[in-house]
Formats: sequence, structure tokens, C-alpha cells
Amino acid sequence: EDEEFNRKISPLFHADKIKVPLLIGQGANDPRVKQAEADQIVQAMVDKSIPVDYVLYPDEGHGFARPQNRIDFQGRTEIFLEKHLGGRSESFTPPEGATALLPILDGTLGKLVASAAPA
Repeated sequence: EDEEFNRKISPLFHADKIKVPLLIGQGANDPRVKQAEADQIVQAMVDKSIPVDYVLYPDEGHGFARPQNRIDFQGRTEIFLEKHLGGRSESFTPPEGATALLPILDGTLGKLVASAAPA
């Protein structure tokens, strides 16, 4: 019964219903939204060719505490909004000390998802 309910409400099983580009910023140490869950929804969207940008911060939790990472994500958000809503953005250079990883672009997303799968 719980499994059926979870399947019904989990975005992972409804990724095909997402119709607009999505930007996901994830802290690897987030106790509320586990990285594995973010990895899985991103992989589902990639598999279905739904536009998604995924930024992973290995030293962050729920919310970004480090100023360099907050500035980094704000810059990436501005570019994402320009790309998908139109308009313009400032040129972006990641701030020194920011720890952003880009699992889709660097090809590590599949490895992350596989390593998080139950044995």
C-alpha cells in the first residue's frame, strides 16, 4: 500500500509529465532531499529528452550555506532563465571557491545513478 502511494506521488514516476525545462541545484549532503533522488529524477528527464540542468554542490546540504556556492548558483540561474525565457544575462564566471559539479555535462550522472541503485 505504501509503495503504491509513493509511486503515485513521486515525481520520479511522473517525469514524462514535466513539460518545461527544469534547473536543479542539489547539495550532496542534503538530509531532506537525498542526492540519489535528485540524480534519479534528472536521469529520468535526460532519458525522456526533457530539458534539465543539474548543478551538484558536494559540500552543501539543504540550501547553500557557502557564499561562493550561492553566488555560483545565482549566476547559473540567470543564464538558465535567459536561455529558456528570453532576455539577457551578465557574463558568468564561477566564483573562486565555488564547488559546482555538472554531472550531465561531465558524463558522471549515469555513474552516480548506478552507484545509488539498491543492490
